[in-house]
Amino acid sequence: MSAGIIFCVAVSLATIAVIVLAVLSPVSHNKNHGRPWLDLSLYIQQPQIPTLKSDLVPREDGGALIFPRVLTEGPEKSSREVGKAQGFVILGDMFQQSAFNVMYLSIDTPDHKGTLSVQADEDKQQLKVIGGTGSFAFARGLAFFTIADEAAATYHLKLQLQFPNHYPNSLPP
Repeated sequence: MSAGIIFCVAVSLATIAVIVLAVLSPVSHNKNHGRPWLDLSLYIQQPQIPTLKSDLVPREDGGALIFPRVLTEGPEKSSREVGKAQGFVILGDMFQQSAFNVMYLSIDTPDHKGTLSVQADEDKQQLKVIGGTGSFAFARGLAFFTIADEAAATYHLKLQLQFPNHYPNSLPP
């Protein structure tokens, strides 16, 4: 009989502890985006440091490009650097069929800090965001590339990100 009472008291205390922790716990340290979609506009540029270079690995159908780049706020070389882009891309006809066309973006701005993984899609100008860390934890979405300055090898990168903790019916008014 006393074992049953002890068990019931323990279960009741555990239930109360869970409820109290849920009500009194501090807000998460992760940035909570106020809307389900986050749009970012960045530029991918050649690094200013000459020791960082792209490597072209020759292949019969075009090659593979392994590259480090910098992310900036604007298209000018003097724009503030906000992160890095590193990746591996198979060039030529195999681009669309390859699961290895992956780019990793490290972003460090006052509002957002974290990484994003971007993978090639059927469209060469559109890629899929397949995950992230930090402010971009579990992000999904699309990345669009356009050439901003062909001579300077500068690309405009537009990110449209969606986060799993937002659902259409739970948007703020």
